[in-house]
Amino acid sequence: MRCYQAFEHYARINIRELGLTAPQFDILTTMGGMPAHQMTPKELVEQTWITKGTLTGVIDRLEAKGLVERLPSAVDGRSQIIALTGKGKKLIDKILPAHLAYIGRIFTGFTPDDYRAIETTLGNFRQRIHAQEPDAK
Repeated sequence: MRCYQAFEHYARINIRELGLTAPQFDILTTMGGMPAHQMTPKELVEQTWITKGTLTGVIDRLEAKGLVERLPSAVDGRSQIIALTGKGKKLIDKILPAHLAYIGRIFTGFTPDDYRAIETTLGNFRQRIHAQEPDAK
């Protein structure tokens, strides 16, 4: 848990320097990874750790910055599609490589053996978690 918290803190420093909050960055990068650069609010909730209640405010702020827009759904007139604007796409294209390079710095110095040991340990941890799930028994 401490390792995760340290990683999140480290990442958030850079995200703030980029002028975004972590949820805003999460939404933009998630949408940026989609072929059409658009998603429904439900899809965004499912693919990020952002709750439905928080999502509305995050989208409002991104829309105010001109990075996303709300479009009516062609499938269901009551629904909306959240789409990256041209400005949003340009921002992601600019900041994502820089952020990945920033994150990559913490991995310099690890050897292939280090990576294998980490992968093995985390894999064992994941298996133990799954073994404790109610449907696993």
